[in-house]
Parts: sequence; C-alpha cells; structure tokens
Amino acid sequence: ERGSSFPPLSTQPWPELPSPPGFQQKGRERPRKICCELQLAYLIYSSSVAAGAQSGIEECKFQFAWDRWNCPERALQLSSHGGLRSANRETAFVHAISSAGVMYTLTRNCSLGDFDNCGCDDSRNGQLGGQGWLWGGCSDNVGFGEAISKQFVDALETGQDARAAMNLHNNEAGRKAVKGTMKRTCKCHGVSGSCTTQTCWLQLPEFREVGTYLKERYHKALKVDLLQGAGNSAASRGAIAETFSSISKKELVHLEDSPDYCLENKTLGLLGTEGRECLKKGKALSKWEKRSCRRLCGDCGLAVEERRAEMVSSCNCKFHWCCAVRCEQCRKRVTKYFCVRKEKRERSGGGGASRKLKRKL
Repeated sequence: ERGSSFPPLSTQPWPELPSPPGFQQKGRERPRKICCELQLAYLIYSSSVAAGAQSGIEECKFQFAWDRWNCPERALQLSSHGGLRSANRETAFVHAISSAGVMYTLTRNCSLGDFDNCGCDDSRNGQLGGQGWLWGGCSDNVGFGEAISKQFVDALETGQDARAAMNLHNNEAGRKAVKGTMKRTCKCHGVSGSCTTQTCWLQLPEFREVGTYLKERYHKALKVDLLQGAGNSAASRGAIAETFSSISKKELVHLEDSPDYCLENKTLGLLGTEGRECLKKGKALSKWEKRSCRRLCGDCGLAVEERRAEMVSSCNCKFHWCCAVRCEQCRKRVTKYFCVRKEKRERSGGGGASRKLKRKL
C-alpha cells in the first residue's frame, strides 16, 4: 500500500487531467498526443500541488504547536512500520489539511492567471443570489481547484480497505472545508452612491481560517469501528462503502484511538513532551496557549522549569552614505518555560538556568 506523501516528479504516475484548450483527439496521433498532453498538464499543475501540500504542512504545525502531538515531520509521510499506517484522528487531520492546501493553492493560482485553461467562475453571474443582490464579478474558481486536487491527492490512495476509505473521506473533508469557508464579497450599485442593488462574488479566505475550521473538526472527529474483519473482499468493501457514505463529508473520521503523546514511544516514533517548551505569560496569548504548560507538562506528570536567558540581537540599524548599514547590539532578558522530569528539577533546586543567546536579525 502506498503512502500519501507527494513523491518526486519522476516517480509520480500521470493522473488523468483535463486537456488544455484546442486539444484534438483524432487519428493515429491520438495516443501520442494523449500522453504528451497528460505530461504537460502534470507539469503545469505539479508545482502548485507541491506548494499546496507544503502550506498544509505549515498550517498543521501552526495549529498543533502547543499540543502534545505537534505535527512532527515523520507523521506527515503517513507511512511507517513496513507500510502499515496509523488511522487515528491526527492522521485524519493531516489528510484533510494537505488536501485543503492543494485545493486552495490551485484555486488561488487559477485566480492569479497562472493557468491558461482556468479563469473566474462566472457560472452564476446574473442570477438572483438573495434579497437585493445578484451573482456577478469574478468568483474564485473552487470547482477547478477541487477537480484537479482530487485527481492528484486521491490518486495516491490505491487501496480498497477501511484505511483507504478513511483517507479518501478525510481528503474530501479538507476540500469541503475550503468551500465552506469561502467569503462573499459585494459591490453596491445605485444612483449617487446608494446601494439599490448589490453584485456579489465568492473569494477564498485566508488559509488560516481553513486550518482553524479543520482543527475544530479534529476535536469532534468520529471514530468508525471497521478494523475487525474489514478486508478487501467484495462483501467487506461493500460494508465499508455503506458505512462511510452515511457520514457527512464535512466530518473527519478515524479508525483507531490515539496513543499517549505524553510518553516517549520509540516503537511508534513518539518523542513525548519532556523537553518541550510551553507558554505561561503574554498579552496576546489565547486561552489554549496559556494552558500549554499544564497540558504539556502538568497533565503529563512533568514539572515546569523556568529558564532565563539574555538574547542579543541587532537593532537601531541606520544607513550610512555610502553604502553601509550599521546596527547596535541590543540585549533583552527573556524567560522561557520547559517541561522536565520532577526529579531532575528537584536535583537542580528548582531554579532557572541563565544562558546567553545570540540571534542575528
């Protein structure tokens, strides 16, 4: 069974993609043209797919920065232990955010004019959208992004068992998240600046909104009990398909419970929370961030160690004619907090270690 990471371009099979405008399938040249056009289509979209997958990874790391599971690199390959993949709610999120990132980037790049065969979605222009407004303008073409991302991302799932069904379901949930967070933007029309009627169109939100939406879905993810006896037989495939078809495409689903991320587990490749940094103070911190020390340290049986450090950075930089930039060296005392074993903290007397850190800005 293949993993769901994006392989190098040279090893990726060509998915079936729309042919560029003007492509004629006639005569003996048809097979050769099909091959060339598919390769061309792959090359056109592949950079956007790779960029979208990377944006999904970055968003995953942001959303879970202060969680016990913090979206480690090894989890993003979705393949371990000789091809056996985890099927917990964290895997569900990785599939969803990666799929969403690919769709989002393809849609955005379409709107920016990066593709010759894609433009605005004006399919509803002129139609009544609601009281006092009509569809118009240039809506972001999420239909295009959805179709192409599905060809690329879902093609990586070649299995027909419960795990494959779970991954495909979560891929779709990621795409639904992009569509569900689209923003309606309107422009007023009328005499002397009045707003007698409005023309409205749909725009992509900031990708952070998509990530936040999927993080909420992650906390409400549904567990599906299909592991026992759910194999590749026709009967099993039918039961799997029926089960997943009854679940909303917006929901994240998983088959297994998550392991204890507090503890180090070399077999599963988990590092545990010992040594992790947490947050305690700060005006701009969210409630989730402020509780990170309790979540990462206290609830995992670890103590919080305070470490004071002096950070040195360049500041008050000025341009001198001609042609040099000269900066002062500014020093700032900072306090950071880390999760440590209680016995280790007791041996050190509970005091914070002072260090000097040099950082170039």
